[in-house]
Amino acid sequence: MSPGWLAAGAFVLLVLIVGIVAIKAARFFDEATIAMRKAHENTDPLFVEANTTLTHVNTQLERVDGITANARAVTGNVSALTSLFTATLGGPLVKAAALSYGVSKAVKARRKAAEQPNKHTKRRPRRGAK
Repeated sequence: MSPGWLAAGAFVLLVLIVGIVAIKAARFFDEATIAMRKAHENTDPLFVEANTTLTHVNTQLERVDGITANARAVTGNVSALTSLFTATLGGPLVKAAALSYGVSKAVKARRKAAEQPNKHTKRRPRRGAK
C-alpha cells in the first residue's frame, strides 16, 4: 500500500467520524428545539394563571386596605370620644369618687369609734373650761 492510499483511507475515516458527530449534534439540537417549544407552550397557561392569581391578590389587598382605613377612622373616633369623656366627665367623676371614698372612710371611722366608746376617754379639757 502506498502512502497515498493510507492518507485517503484516513481522510475517509475522519469524514465518517465527523459526519456521525454532525448527525448526533443535529439530533441533539432538534430535541432541544422541541423541548424549548414544549416549555414555551406550557409557560403560557402558567403565566395566565399567575396573572389571574395576582389580580385576585390585589383585589383582596385593596379590601384589606379599605378595612384598615375604616379601623383607623374608628380608632380616631374612639380616641376623640375618650378625650371628650375625660374632659367633660373625668374631672367631676374623679372628684365624686374621692368624695365617696372620703365619706366611706369617715363613716367607717365613726362606726369603729362607736363600737369602742372608751378609747378616747382621757381627753384634755378645752381651753377656758375649768
